[in-house]
Amino acid sequence: MTTFTSSLPDSLLKKLAETAKEYGLPKNRIIEMALRIYLDQLKRARYIKSYQRAAQDNEIFSMAEEGVAEYFKQLKDFEKQ
Repeated sequence: MTTFTSSLPDSLLKKLAETAKEYGLPKNRIIEMALRIYLDQLKRARYIKSYQRAAQDNEIFSMAEEGVAEYFKQLKDFEKQ
């Protein structure tokens, strides 16, 4: 594991210390968990943004419609069996 040093506002460090004490966790564990959650939220936001862009792209929208139509055709063919 690599050591990382950073500066944080005093008020945030106070809240961190209080939370660590309340939950009986080391401060670095709380920071690690918070950073993982935040980075995951950023990743999800990127996905959402890419889907929003794709929804505005007529070519991609047409391909998606064709894919859904083909999927429904396969379902109907399967039901006939």
